[in-house]
Amino acid sequence: MSHSAMYRFAVRWFVCSLGLWVAAGLFSGITYDSRIGVIIIAGLILALVNSIIKPIVIILSLPAILFSLGLFMIVVNGLMVAIVSRLYPELYVTSFTSAIIAGIVIGLVNYLVTTILEER
Repeated sequence: MSHSAMYRFAVRWFVCSLGLWVAAGLFSGITYDSRIGVIIIAGLILALVNSIIKPIVIILSLPAILFSLGLFMIVVNGLMVAIVSRLYPELYVTSFTSAIIAGIVIGLVNYLVTTILEER
């Protein structure tokens, strides 16, 4: 793994962790036991899920994504958060709606962090 690939993954991990933390702070449907380690590990798992599983899900759901003009990606992002909550029970997501909301928040955080990093 090259240095820039490791850097990009570390940034993705940070963004996923930050997004989960913000989503848990804003919405009662996402809970953890208030330890920062839970958010860091959940962010790592989410970054891995986004790197490995998400591309496959996007290819399989491409017709729905195209038909909805990209809005189905919100559901895909929510599914990734739901998968993480199943793989790591310390991060508890009460419903798929909460997972979709968390996916939206993570997407917004990702957009903001990417914008800030690209300005440097």
